[in-house]
Amino acid sequence: MWFDRVFVEAVTHILPEEVVTSDAIEERLAPLYDRLRLPPGRLELMSGIRERRFFPPGTKPGDISCRVGELAIEQSGVPREAFGACLHGSVCRDCLEPATACRVHHALGLPHGCIVQDVSNACLGILSGALQIATMIELGMIEAGIVVGTECGRQLVDNTIDKLNADTSLTRDSVKNSFASLTIGSASAAMVLCHQRLSRTGARLRASTVYADTTHHDLCQSEGLAEVMQTDSERLMRAGVAAGAANFERLLDAAGWTRERIDRTFCHQVGAAHRKMMLGELGLPLERDYSTVDWLGNTGSAALPSALSLGLEAGAVNRGDRVALLGIGSGVNCLMMAVEYC
Repeated sequence: MWFDRVFVEAVTHILPEEVVTSDAIEERLAPLYDRLRLPPGRLELMSGIRERRFFPPGTKPGDISCRVGELAIEQSGVPREAFGACLHGSVCRDCLEPATACRVHHALGLPHGCIVQDVSNACLGILSGALQIATMIELGMIEAGIVVGTECGRQLVDNTIDKLNADTSLTRDSVKNSFASLTIGSASAAMVLCHQRLSRTGARLRASTVYADTTHHDLCQSEGLAEVMQTDSERLMRAGVAAGAANFERLLDAAGWTRERIDRTFCHQVGAAHRKMMLGELGLPLERDYSTVDWLGNTGSAALPSALSLGLEAGAVNRGDRVALLGIGSGVNCLMMAVEYC
């Protein structure tokens, strides 16, 4: 879809203070490592993830989502009365009912006329919410909207460690499906999008495209980030890269761009091998991509928007840059956006 009137007015993040290294996780996995004679350093070597971060035990996603949403609204300068949508897009949520977005909407003091709902789409939840908001703005339904999300990965990692140490039937081969769970970290992110008449940034959303290959819907399954997750990492990586390659051509066509004119990319942060394979398949240089996966791990739906926020904060995006947001989630779904920082 091509957009004429939509601007990405603010992107914010909150990161946990507690740092947990891959070495520390392997120390907790000593019973499994000793039994299977796994070499130390395997987790970081295979994933490229040196460390990740966790919010304090008992933290609810909404606790952080309310804070990161307030940061985004303040950064945007958009009047609260102009907001017509408040979405919550992370895998993690406070409860099944009501929507965590209700708590965020109340905390942010947004209008009663807002569309308030949770958006669930694995690692694409926040980007999917941003696309919904952008479409509503383009159609004239609303003037501005906010999507937030917080992934709390501590319990998933803790549960996985406990299960792996307790299950003496595991082999070097069967343990692989639990590997992805050990790469998970925690983070929070928010995006405010608005109509051009409200914008002060000049960050214009030009186009967004989607691609679904749901023949691979069973490669990664979980009851939630708090539960044990089973992932066929190798097949999921290859399926995701194939979907990404197909959707990237659609994005170039929709935006009228060439890959050579893309100045900066923000790819979904899964692991070093995935990043290298994805960018190689798309014909994009690694040095133009802004990566956080080595020190944040895989933070689900917050991974790409938090990387974008960190990149903007670090001055990695300059005026005149064309930026490609390359999102991929299990399912397999792919959502990409083209943003021009005029």
